[in-house]
Amino acid sequence: MFYFDFAGTLSRWDVFAHAAAFTVGLSIASTLLGLLIGVAGAAARLSRFRAARAVAFFYVELIRNTPFLVQAYVVYFGFPSLGLRLNAITAAVIALSLYAGAYVTEIVRAGIESIDKGQVEAARALGLSPTQTFRHVVLKPALASVYPALTSQFILIMLASSVVSTISVPELTGAANDIQGLTFRSLEAFLVVAALYLVLTAAFKGVFSAIGHNAFTFKNAAR
Repeated sequence: MFYFDFAGTLSRWDVFAHAAAFTVGLSIASTLLGLLIGVAGAAARLSRFRAARAVAFFYVELIRNTPFLVQAYVVYFGFPSLGLRLNAITAAVIALSLYAGAYVTEIVRAGIESIDKGQVEAARALGLSPTQTFRHVVLKPALASVYPALTSQFILIMLASSVVSTISVPELTGAANDIQGLTFRSLEAFLVVAALYLVLTAAFKGVFSAIGHNAFTFKNAAR
């Protein structure tokens, strides 16, 4: 008869704590890099140069229409064939950043396209350069409008990071695999990890909601 026994699993709380902190750090780094890639990708998608639009379109379609596990394997196992050897953590950051970047590209592009063209024309009439217009008149308001989608993307990246446990990255799911191998209590180990993911996502959603409310409510009031 089966019975729950969390004693052995919870006695490794320090392993879970370290893995949770690592997961958060990995997610933050990957999301920030993905944001940079996404902004560049959105600019390319809206570029007047056909080649830039084509490259950005191919990148977005490639990432969005292939499994993330395959992408991680290509980076970790495939890149060494090209002479580029990466450790597991570096490969995970690259794979997650490219994955995030494709989705952020479309999010930012939608935000940019929502900007009133009259604002852009007014900026040009005031003598702002195309770069200044993009940075101050287009990009900032666009990011504000897509803030909820970007924060949701962070949560998705944090959850997707569980996949990189397959390339020996010491995040939460990898920790659960190690602990269940020691305790032989697989269900308990993965239930603890599931609970930790729930806590992390709830905490970050609360933080992002507070930041968004304070930042954007203040800006709207100032206007």
